[in-house]
Amino acid sequence: MKITIVAVGKIKEKYLTMGIAEFVKRLTPFCRLAIIEVDDERMPESPSDAEKTKVLLKEGERMMKHIKEGTHLIVLDVVGKLASSEELAEKINNLGLRGKSDITFAIGGAFGLSPDLIKAADERLSFSKMTFTHQMIRLLLVEQVYRGFKINRGEPYHL
Repeated sequence: MKITIVAVGKIKEKYLTMGIAEFVKRLTPFCRLAIIEVDDERMPESPSDAEKTKVLLKEGERMMKHIKEGTHLIVLDVVGKLASSEELAEKINNLGLRGKSDITFAIGGAFGLSPDLIKAADERLSFSKMTFTHQMIRLLLVEQVYRGFKINRGEPYHL
């Protein structure tokens, strides 16, 4: 299985990069994982709605260039469907059983995702009703993908 994460911005915090690297390493026996970072747009201190929209569109264009045709696209969206770890594991397993062995997760920037990216998505997934930084959600996503593979294999998972 191939899993791609397309995300806006670079991770600067060492604790996040170390955590992501650890789960990327743990995932190597289960899948080929690629993380693609696209540049985020610079934003004025108090942006107008028009400026936010412009940023979303530019970031969305950059992201769409890395989303391959035929991939199963899941966007992480605060208004997406909530799922448990077991439900995400089942989703990954069922996609593989249906021959969909290429999954792409998209993580937007500070203002979310472009309307075009949301429209292109096969699914919208929310991790919580709470708000997380887009950098932090990347760590949570790789951990949950790893947990999903462990669940699907019936293996215990302890940190």
